[in-house]
Amino acid sequence: NGSSITQFLLLAFADTQELQLLHFWHFLGIYLAALLGNGFIITAIACDNRLHTPMYFFLLNLSLLDLGSISTIVPKSMVNSLWETRAISYSGCAVQVFCFLFFISAEYCLLTVIAYDRYIAICKRLHYGTLLGSRACAKMAAAAWGSGFLNAVLHTANTFSIPLCQGNAVDQFFCEIPQILKLSCSDSYLREVGLLVVSLSVALRCFVFIVLSYLQIFRAVLRVPSEQGRHKAFSTCLPHLAVISMFASTAVVAYLKPPSISSPSLDLLVTVLYSVVHPAVNPLIYSMRNKELKHAI
Repeated sequence: NGSSITQFLLLAFADTQELQLLHFWHFLGIYLAALLGNGFIITAIACDNRLHTPMYFFLLNLSLLDLGSISTIVPKSMVNSLWETRAISYSGCAVQVFCFLFFISAEYCLLTVIAYDRYIAICKRLHYGTLLGSRACAKMAAAAWGSGFLNAVLHTANTFSIPLCQGNAVDQFFCEIPQILKLSCSDSYLREVGLLVVSLSVALRCFVFIVLSYLQIFRAVLRVPSEQGRHKAFSTCLPHLAVISMFASTAVVAYLKPPSISSPSLDLLVTVLYSVVHPAVNPLIYSMRNKELKHAI
């Protein structure tokens, strides 16, 4: 049935050309900030031998995922604003859904891995080199990327196999599964809803793992006798906690908020925060209190 729809119409940020151009310049600034910030981190970690440790290896992967996620949606939105169009092809929409899901899912898995890395570094310091050797780190990073790929394949294939009979106007500035499901025929979306429930249960388990890891970390840090040692341990965890909090809170509001508080402007704001602002802000968060990374950059 997808062959009957050749393109989708994305949500426009404004009706006038002046406001569309304003949106273009705003997104261009955020996109350039994301490219520069993540690019600096990737280059610094790759070129500085002192940063060839598990923590920075995972941070390099996180920056790659941030670059991928923001590059999936922002350039197309900028082009549409510049040319005053809303169209995206059917295949382009499917690719956008797949790529965004792939990068976002892999990033969430990688944030879980980073929580494990911090737990081992603080609670099992003497076993850090054994438990997190180069081979183990490569396997965990590959598992995060592979999990994201599998999740993206399942959801994309399932979503675009559903008959669509409610038009082709997507109520978002990029192709997003909940908005595409609104275009489906009655009851035909239940299979995808079931798959979303399974994915949410896996995401909840990852979140519980992160919370339990940090409970153990805080207990271990509070037992450190010196104030300087406690400060150093907390400073290595704060950037990760900030990223997790921002990512989780905006995603929960975007997908799990009750319909009674839902509004188009709120939906758009929250989506921009977790899909556009989040990848651009991450490099700033990770480098703000990190002297080693600042020096390398």
